[in-house]
Amino acid sequence: MGQTDRDVLIEMGFDPRRVDLALKYSGGLQDAITWLGSHEDTQIEDLEKESSTGAPVASTSEADAEDSKTTAGIEAKSYKCNDCGKLLRNWDAVQFHAERTEHQNFDESVEEMKPLTEDEKNAKLQELKQRLAEKRKVQAAESVADAKRNEAIRRKKDQDSERIKEELRKKEQLKDIERRKQEKLDDAKAKAKIKAEIAATQQARREAAAKAKAEREGISTAQASIPEVASTPSASKAVHAEARLRFQVSGRPPITKTFPAETSLFEVASSVAQETGITISTFTTTFPPRKTYRLDEPLDSSLTLKEANLTPSASLLVG
Repeated sequence: MGQTDRDVLIEMGFDPRRVDLALKYSGGLQDAITWLGSHEDTQIEDLEKESSTGAPVASTSEADAEDSKTTAGIEAKSYKCNDCGKLLRNWDAVQFHAERTEHQNFDESVEEMKPLTEDEKNAKLQELKQRLAEKRKVQAAESVADAKRNEAIRRKKDQDSERIKEELRKKEQLKDIERRKQEKLDDAKAKAKIKAEIAATQQARREAAAKAKAEREGISTAQASIPEVASTPSASKAVHAEARLRFQVSGRPPITKTFPAETSLFEVASSVAQETGITISTFTTTFPPRKTYRLDEPLDSSLTLKEANLTPSASLLVG
């Protein structure tokens, strides 16, 4: 048993529901192809709704044919485009032709359109297949472009999110370093105040003891006065305001930079990283005793160059 018109249209890739409607409103394969072409952009739900309520697609040509019978007494067998002279089988074909060519002048015709030969039918099918393939190719290309565009948007969003998180992490780390610095300053001020109070108390005790002794021995207060004991040590450490650092980076020439002594190791690492473009996780001293400072540890990264004994100069291996 040979293929039916419905089988041929479904094999070409048409939706079975559209095929059923096309065959309902047409007289065969040729008319069904024309109908499908003229309604390819119409939603299937709208077509089925029109079919259930009396679709104007089929009734229009029939009404026009009835009018032609009653008014002229001659049955119209086709329609003719007065702009190009092409014969059209039914009103659907007229609408499709008008959409494609923008022609507007049509009349009924008594000329009967000859059925397509097998070769013409096959040529028509091939043309329709090619149109469908091109349309699907365009849709596929648009889908690929949309997917790439959405992927680019997603990646940019992820990159922006990671960048914001990294900036927040650095800000929090800097805040923590500043907080630790302030705590150290406050501790130093408190210790200095306590030392001053102790020294004042000791001085007052010495003066009271000297005065009591002088009274016992009958010595004048002026002669018994004891000068204030100097609190400065005999040998104090030299204070260095800057640190000259030499950084040894693997595969690169050494870098020499000078920083204030109160600069933290985290700030030093940020400066070197900005200049070299590398990520720094550790600093290691080159002279014994060797010591490694880990920048992911808050206690190490918050140390100043002075506290890390890297003043007035030092050589560091960058890791």
